[in-house]
Amino acid sequence: MITLRNIPPEVAHLIEARSRRTGLSLNRTVIQILKETLGPTETAAEPLNYTDLDDLAGAWSREEAREFDDDLARQRPIDPEQWE
Repeated sequence: MITLRNIPPEVAHLIEARSRRTGLSLNRTVIQILKETLGPTETAAEPLNYTDLDDLAGAWSREEAREFDDDLARQRPIDPEQWE
């Protein structure tokens, strides 16, 4: 277990902002940042076994999700001529 202390406020702010943006917990956000920064590890070649969708949840911003929903809504109307 690793405990971090005395994280500079500006760094803490960036971590919190990324956590909100991605929808991940602070802990998962810090782990993700460390993995990205440190690069591949010895276990990187091992297959990942996910048991949930945590890595996908919150991946879009609210604006991106709204745009996606709007695009789907434009595709949903039925063309009556196609169904005669």
